[in-house]
Amino acid sequence: MTPTITAFERSPDGGKGLARDTRVRWALEEVGQPYEVRLVSFQAMKEPAHLALHPFGQIPTYEESDLALFETGSIVLHLAERHAGLLPGDAKARARAISWMFAALNTVEPPILELMTVRILEGDRPWTRERLPLVLDRIRERLKQLSARLGDSDWLDGAFSAGDLMMVSVLLRLRASGLLNEFPSLSAYVARGEARPAYQRAFAAQLAVNTR
Repeated sequence: MTPTITAFERSPDGGKGLARDTRVRWALEEVGQPYEVRLVSFQAMKEPAHLALHPFGQIPTYEESDLALFETGSIVLHLAERHAGLLPGDAKARARAISWMFAALNTVEPPILELMTVRILEGDRPWTRERLPLVLDRIRERLKQLSARLGDSDWLDGAFSAGDLMMVSVLLRLRASGLLNEFPSLSAYVARGEARPAYQRAFAAQLAVNTR
């Protein structure tokens, strides 16, 4: 059965690849799995039908036969475990790739999302001026650590994996801030991810929805 994912009817970023359905689209493209997309409005995301798929009223969701998943990490891991191309065959390398998936979502992404909150949602609050430098410092520390680990390698642990897919997706959120420019190895790392044909197809598919 062809799986179906949900995506924004109109993405807040205008189709620049930052909406989380891009991660799932990218994974599906990497493993060569055809898929369908059901577009949902912000209102529909809060209605019972969608909440039955995603209890927090967000996107994306993933439906395949009688299986329904939410959260990009779980969806990408499901795809990586079912299809070749996103996880190494060696058991230890496979476990390390999964560790990088969790690191992207649990260690690197939180301060990046906090930056978006400070600048966009709390930009007019009295505490923003004092809080912003602290958030930027936390992000820089994570990027410094990640850059040191990546070194001169193309990918985080040997060949490209689901860990890289998730990490590149997270780092892309920093492009507008200019922080990535402070870490040339990470800028190049993200560029390698974006250059992958599977990412290009995923990006184009999401962009097409938002520019029609």
